[in-house]
Amino acid sequence: MSFQPILVGTGLLAWQFLQSTGASQRANFEKSPELIRDTSYFAEKIDQITSAEDLVADRRLLRVALGAFGLQDDIDSKFFIRKLLAEGTSASDALANKLADERYKALARGFGFDRAEGPRTQVEGFAEEIIAKFHAQQFEVAVGEQDDALRLALSLQRSLPEIGATEISNDTKWFRVMGNQPLRKVFEGALGLPRALGQLDIDQQLEIFKDKAAARFGSDDLSVLSKEKTLTRIVQSYLLQEQVAASTASGKGQIALTLLQSLPRWDSL
Repeated sequence: MSFQPILVGTGLLAWQFLQSTGASQRANFEKSPELIRDTSYFAEKIDQITSAEDLVADRRLLRVALGAFGLQDDIDSKFFIRKLLAEGTSASDALANKLADERYKALARGFGFDRAEGPRTQVEGFAEEIIAKFHAQQFEVAVGEQDDALRLALSLQRSLPEIGATEISNDTKWFRVMGNQPLRKVFEGALGLPRALGQLDIDQQLEIFKDKAAARFGSDDLSVLSKEKTLTRIVQSYLLQEQVAASTASGKGQIALTLLQSLPRWDSL
């Protein structure tokens, strides 16, 4: 994709610049000819799609569909994607429900080819919904080509409020976070958790995430953690941890470490 986001510095400095210029940069990004061609085609054709087979057969539509859920790398896995979409999520033994990566469940739910009332491609406003997701995801991809930590922070900023507002149990929300690799990586960084945590039993992982979140941010309730003020603190913690890791690797860790230690814990507020 030809659009190149403008980033200044790294870590929190780059994040602050991106937050202040993000709206105008997104607007310019969405004017890129390639993006316009793809999304215009999707808007024109998607209501003609009534099955997983139809969608997978049209590579241009499939590119937008997968890109909207951060699964663009699966574009050539046609059999897998067709089976995933066709089975949906209603049946407990559906393929999507067997996968740890929550993005596949979101894709299958999003298109709803298993719904008794018909696929969501026939629902008014569906094209606009998917295109908005596609725009957000592809902007994050463009940012990530320069700074992957910022891509992950943007992903958390976009996705966590959606999860927090969902009418499901808090534990189920956490499982969705833990099963979404971008979100999981941000939380692991912000909470200082090792990647090896994933080798533990899933219920043990859940308790560790909740305990650490409550200790650092004052709550393990994702509806609370997804609020703007706390979400900002999570992003700050993650980016500072990334700065510490990068600076330590280059032998210049003291400044970043001092910044990290200065970030207030909940119990000191």
